[in-house]
Amino acid sequence: MNKKKITIFALRKFSISYMLIVKVKDGEKIDRALKRLKRKFRDTQVLQTLRDKKEFTKPSVERRQQIKKAEYIQSLNDKKDF
Repeated sequence: MNKKKITIFALRKFSISYMLIVKVKDGEKIDRALKRLKRKFRDTQVLQTLRDKKEFTKPSVERRQQIKKAEYIQSLNDKKDF
């Protein structure tokens, strides 16, 4: 059995390290492995956290944004009910 383990992406910034590992199965195409890597990258929200930590936002501003987002989601749910 020849098992392959590919570490494609390693990132260290803001004292947080991320390592996404994709294990390639025997006979699996590289396109499929890349698709799984992209999905894992999107699901872990690595890029989003890096963008958020790029600049400081005050806690009051974060709360305001959360309230605004909750109101928007609530309005969508209200429209869906009708």
